[in-house]
Amino acid sequence: MKHLRIGVMTGGGDCPGLNAVLRAVVKTGIRKYNYEVIGFRDGYRGLVKNDYVILNDSNVSGILDRGGTILGSSNRDNPFKFLIESGGKMEERDMSERVVENISIHDIYAMIFIGGDGTLTSARDFYNKGIRAVGVPKTIDNDLNYTEQTFGFATAVETATDAIDKLHSTAESHHRVMILEVMGRNAGWIALHAGIAGGADVILLPEIPYNMDSITESLRRRKDLGKNFSIVVVAEGAKPLGGDVVVSKIVENSPDPVRLGGIGNKVGADIEAATGIETRVTVLGHVQRGGRPNATDRVLSTRYGVAAVDLVHEGAFGQMVCLKGSKISSVPIADAVGTIKYVDPNCELVMAAKSFGLAFGD
Repeated sequence: MKHLRIGVMTGGGDCPGLNAVLRAVVKTGIRKYNYEVIGFRDGYRGLVKNDYVILNDSNVSGILDRGGTILGSSNRDNPFKFLIESGGKMEERDMSERVVENISIHDIYAMIFIGGDGTLTSARDFYNKGIRAVGVPKTIDNDLNYTEQTFGFATAVETATDAIDKLHSTAESHHRVMILEVMGRNAGWIALHAGIAGGADVILLPEIPYNMDSITESLRRRKDLGKNFSIVVVAEGAKPLGGDVVVSKIVENSPDPVRLGGIGNKVGADIEAATGIETRVTVLGHVQRGGRPNATDRVLSTRYGVAAVDLVHEGAFGQMVCLKGSKISSVPIADAVGTIKYVDPNCELVMAAKSFGLAFGD
């Protein structure tokens, strides 16, 4: 009897838990359904270039706790706008038919696309071109719609919380304001969760434009109460009331050319100028993407990987696995992409934080 073959790829930025998903896809595919599994290297680039590896129990053994992805990834290779060198210049070409052809060459029954909004947007488009596609939501930013949580988020929050814990001791020793800038793009989930978990005094979110006077008033009030230090957590997409985000650079030929960064330094300089309190800034950066996934992400990644293969078996294509409450479910990929899941400024978590005195600069 001929075995069905399924394909899998990891696209976009790297993220704790990617290897755990791959492990679950391979083990479930082989052991539960007797599938063959082929992995494409470096995201959509591998699908365009036909760069692949056969995945089996052997090459997914021991990867549950490893960060990164054994397949490699890329966030610059949109197959519908793929960069090709021509005449000494780089130009965009639609290479989607090449991807469809390569999937056909390998006789792949269905593809599992693991990624964030960009990766899954292309997965939706390939589904519309006739590819049997299933999506798995991945991003440390936790900003994908229609899922309670994306894998990688819990580990990023833990990393940021650990940084806040370490900043507390040095802030208290030197009577300083310590600022931690965290990732999240235009959504404040990491800042909100890590700030609360780490006992921050001020959290600045993209969803709540801040007023510097309000921030400095909060810091002065702490000082009046005998608190000789403060911790401020700033999401990279935070912005002042009536102002705009701080952009670190523009990356040409990238699907997401705007790179945020620098808001922590701006807030730090403004606080020091307004209060005279010595202020230091730490930008956590890509540390949040790296390292071993924590237990929460290992479990969630495994559940997602198993559910993705189950969807293939059920013929439920064009779907993305998701977490609804405590249960794994699925939604159409088309519904999940294209819009961002933002923090509601009036949500229970923000209101609870305000109840015990945590300030948001509003």
